[in-house]
Amino acid sequence: MNFAAQFFFSRYLRERLERIFSPKPALKDREENDPFWQSEELRLGLSAPVCNPGQLSNGTVHRRPTLIEPHRLRDFGEEEQVLNGEVKVHETIVLEGPQIPLMNPPKTRRRSQFAPPPPVQILRFEDISAAAFKLQSTIQKTPCTYSRLSKQYGMEIYLKKEHLHYTGSVKERGVLCLLSSLTEQRKGVIVATDCNFSLAVAHHAVELRIPVFVIMPSVCSSLRFRVYRDYGAMVISYGSTAQDAQKHARHLAHDNQYLYLEEDDSEAYLAGLGTVGLEVLEQVSKVDAVLVPSAGHYGLLAGTAAAVKHLNARTKVIGVEPEGFPLLLQSLKTDSPVQHLQSNPNRKLYGGENVFQLCKRFVDKVLPVSEEDSLVAMLRFQEFERTTVDIEAAMGLAAIMTGELPELKGKSSANMELDLVRQCMDRALVLDDRVSKFSVHIGEWPGDMAKLLDTLSREDIRSYYCVLCCVQVECVVETRDRAQSAQLRKTLSERYPSVTWLER
Repeated sequence: MNFAAQFFFSRYLRERLERIFSPKPALKDREENDPFWQSEELRLGLSAPVCNPGQLSNGTVHRRPTLIEPHRLRDFGEEEQVLNGEVKVHETIVLEGPQIPLMNPPKTRRRSQFAPPPPVQILRFEDISAAAFKLQSTIQKTPCTYSRLSKQYGMEIYLKKEHLHYTGSVKERGVLCLLSSLTEQRKGVIVATDCNFSLAVAHHAVELRIPVFVIMPSVCSSLRFRVYRDYGAMVISYGSTAQDAQKHARHLAHDNQYLYLEEDDSEAYLAGLGTVGLEVLEQVSKVDAVLVPSAGHYGLLAGTAAAVKHLNARTKVIGVEPEGFPLLLQSLKTDSPVQHLQSNPNRKLYGGENVFQLCKRFVDKVLPVSEEDSLVAMLRFQEFERTTVDIEAAMGLAAIMTGELPELKGKSSANMELDLVRQCMDRALVLDDRVSKFSVHIGEWPGDMAKLLDTLSREDIRSYYCVLCCVQVECVVETRDRAQSAQLRKTLSERYPSVTWLER
């Protein structure tokens, strides 16, 4: 090495050694004078760079890698990343322990949810007999008594008083057989419809020491809540509609291993309902026809028909259903259970194929009746039998009243809220021409109103209610019968040509 090269190398080495071992300048001076420090990122705390002198190599000092914060690991990919100039940091991956999926608790298989429906089997008379034996110590035999309505309609009428059950409904027979047939251990049963079936489930499930839960929409009356609680059921208010309550009930049943119950066509349920037919033929001799009111669910009609036809094939079984929802008539017409009617898609033939086949085989005739006729029939029960029944129970009498069964001339054959009963009675009085409403214009002179009231009193009107509006009076009057109502119309029309009879 010549002298000049040795001189420059000694000077360069001395400057580098002074730079390394000399006191460190302030941070500000380092950033201004040395480009090496200008590229450094200023961070504090755990993220501050670690820069301790390391091994000397080729005149440069190697530094430890920058501490990578855990939340920045997601920013790195598979390739090598270059940090702080010359330092290469490979990807760092934090591996967690293998995730173990939680196993759901073993579920008890339910026929309605997991297994396909069993093949249709016609209800056997042996099943009905076994159900009658099972119910004899728990369900009372309701009387089938001679009715005062017999002379009114020219035939011997006997009434099977199923409203005398504890919950006021025939559904108790089927529900008790259904609950007694449950062989699998359950945490409880759950229902979500405010109907006679749910009332029967609430009562008999508690009697059998089975926990029962009732899901009801908030629109239900407080009286119904109290009835279910008095039976011993746990009542839960959910949603504003029946559909909301049913959906929530199915969810609770699935999550808590409850048994969700609704009316179906199981053999146990239909056999329990069929015991009505056994008691009818046991209590009344020489029965020519049995009228069974049915609306929505036709299990009572199917079970009763199976029992009656087995004991006496010559006895006619006649089903009566609402004229507005002729579900069974439509099913028989199409030869299959209809899922819904075009007028009301929410109504369907509850009971399915088994009920349909039983009705098709054993029922002789199906008659539709109007709601108006059923309301008048409710009134007849109240007047002649001193009994309050619901509109469904009155449909059988409605079919007799309307003359739909002339072949039975000379032969034999409840559960509502008070406000609804009152409305039905008011409506029935109007339909029976016992209550009339009219408006009439009277003069402005004193005494004109007294003349109108005098006219009503001369007609021996039982009660009346008048509203005076200027010279027009609206009246609601109650008459004894249809004849008196017609006479009142004639008298008022002669005296007041402006009288207007309001629609019923």
